[in-house]
This record gives sequence, structure tokens and C-alpha cells, in this order.
Amino acid sequence: MSVVADAASGRETNQVSGESKCARDTCENPVSSLQCPTCLKYGKSSFFCSQDCFKRAWPTHKLIHKELAALQPHDPFPDYAYTGSVRPVYPLSPTRLIPANVPLPDHAKDGIPVAEQRIFRSTNVYINTPEEIQCLREACALGRKILDAAAAMVKPGITTDAIDELVHKMTVEAGAYPSPLNYYKFPKSLCTSVNEVVCHGIPDLRKLQDGDIVNLDISLYYKGHHADLNETYYVGKAKEDSDNVRLVETTREALDKAIAIVKPGMPFREIGNVIEKFAKENGCSTIRTYCGHGTNKLFHCPPNIPHYAKNKTPGVAKPGMTFTIEPMLALGTWKEKTWPDNWTSVTIDGKRSAQFEHMLLVTETGCEVLTARLPNSPGGPVARI
Repeated sequence: MSVVADAASGRETNQVSGESKCARDTCENPVSSLQCPTCLKYGKSSFFCSQDCFKRAWPTHKLIHKELAALQPHDPFPDYAYTGSVRPVYPLSPTRLIPANVPLPDHAKDGIPVAEQRIFRSTNVYINTPEEIQCLREACALGRKILDAAAAMVKPGITTDAIDELVHKMTVEAGAYPSPLNYYKFPKSLCTSVNEVVCHGIPDLRKLQDGDIVNLDISLYYKGHHADLNETYYVGKAKEDSDNVRLVETTREALDKAIAIVKPGMPFREIGNVIEKFAKENGCSTIRTYCGHGTNKLFHCPPNIPHYAKNKTPGVAKPGMTFTIEPMLALGTWKEKTWPDNWTSVTIDGKRSAQFEHMLLVTETGCEVLTARLPNSPGGPVARI
């Protein structure tokens, strides 16, 4: 490391770091080329005037190494028995900020969706007014736009945190709030679920690998109403694997078949019968832990929409209702478990899972897919191998 004289101060200044004095707090000597090797390993410059000064500084200087280590990409749960190949890569990026002009849902500040909790056990399904339906259409159109932009980023080498950054930026610039952010303390603005992750994956520093599949789950709060949609995408060569294609396309088609039966008078329990029958025919299991749900002024509300057969969900569809159908299928068992982050759900056998979600409006004659794909939406069906 070269050292040059600073003519203005008469002291030596390191050309790379710009530092002019020793890193030991009580030393005023000019800097030399001597660096702390541990700091250097972590990408930080810490210059000392001499070996002796470095030794004197060590008892206090070494304390910063733990902080530096925490900032390096690492697995936060190194002793956890993971079921598959995916690992979280921390540290998580700092919480992204919400501009003051963006209206907030009730969970934004303390993480608690109070209005949802008040009606949690209710079987009454809200009927939206024409004015509310128009707001929902606008929110869902914005959600589709943002999901498509996020999907366009999917490729080997991109981090899920980078996708989160784009989703957050687009959402708040549109005057909307990313619904997942701080919902029961969820730390990010979308869910990114890779391979064996069933749902609720937290965006982090892990880079997408050639051959992965990834689900991007977008939810936002716009003009007082929530939109909710997701799709699973192939990363690089993933579409060349027959099991990947069977899983992803079966899940996509299962959602389409369920949507096709939605109309006034349809029992909510019938949706699960359609989905699980098709899943079994294609060698896939249906995750039972999570279900579709009502979405309107509230992020999650009645009705619940289970995706498995022979469920006992009460109620029938009526015009003006809005809800999601979001089947999660797996190549192996339907059973899942949650990582120590208290969010990331994974299959217990480590086999891959896929999910697709649309938000629907029940009409007088059938249903309207509020989150429908556009002609230029990235992704889309792939021919089975």
C-alpha cells in the first residue's frame, strides 16, 4: 500500500483510505501502510502507524470484528436442519422507507391488522359496492404491473433482495403501500419463495441459481383496498427439467380449472375438490396449511378458500364478493414446516413446491379475474416435456 506526503498538513495520508492518522484512538501518529488483516478480510481498511501500536490497540480494536462479521453474507441459522438445498443469506437489507404521502393500512406501524382480527371468526363475506369494485380493479391492475416488472428481473445471479427493492420502489412511487411490509412484522415488501419454499419466503442476499423455480407474491394497498397475486417462474434452465415443468404447469392449470367453476351459488368447498383431483392426476400433492381468502379493504378476511378436497368450508359465492384462489402444490408430501425466521414455510421432504394466485370478483354470471395476465406479461405456460 503506497503512502504519500500531504503537503497541506505535513502528515502522511494513505492514498486508498484517505486516512491521515493511526486507527488507535489515542494515537496521533501519521498513518503507515500497516493494516489489520482481519479487517482487510472483511473489506474494511484499518491502518496503523506501527506494529507496536497495532498490538496496543488490539484489546479494543478486535471488538469491531464481530460487527463486521455480522455484515458479511451468512446463514443466520447454521445449526438448523434444513429440509432442502435453499439457505437464507443474511444480513437482511435495512427496512425500506415509506414516503409520508402514502396512505397506510392499519398494520403498517405496529404490525397488527386490528380490523382483520375483529372479524376473524366471522362467516359473513363482504359484498363490495360498485365504487369499491372500481378501486379494487385499479389496485389489481397496479399489482399486475408490478409483478410483471419483478418477473422481468428473474434470472440466474439476481438476488431476491434486489427484486424486493424494485417492488418497493414501484409500489410507493405509485402512491401505494406494499401490504406484506410489517404485516405481523414481516420485514419485506413481497414474498419470494424458491424451490422447496412453499410460501412466505423473505427476500435476502441469496442469488437465484440456474435451474431454480421462484414464486413472486405481490400484495399492495391502494386507494383503501388491497390487491393480491402471485406466479411461479422458471430460472434459466429450470424449464428443461420435466419435474419442474410438471409441478409448475399443474399448479398453473389447477388454478385455471378452479377459476372456471366460480359463479354465484358455487360452494366455496368445491374449489378444493377441483384442485386436488387435478393435482393427484398429475402426481402432485396439495398443501393444506394455507388457503385462499377474501381480500378487499382488508388484506385477509372471509371467506377462507381451502385448496384440498373434502374440506368443510361453509358458504357460497355471491355477486360482489372478492377473494383469492392460490393453490400450492408439491412434488412430494403436502406437509410443511417453518424456518426459525417464523415465516419461511418449506416442504418437510425438501421437494419442490409451486404456487399461483389470482384475485377474483364474483359477477352475476361467473367471475372476473382482477389480476389477469396481460399479453406481454413475463412467464406464462410452458409445454410439458
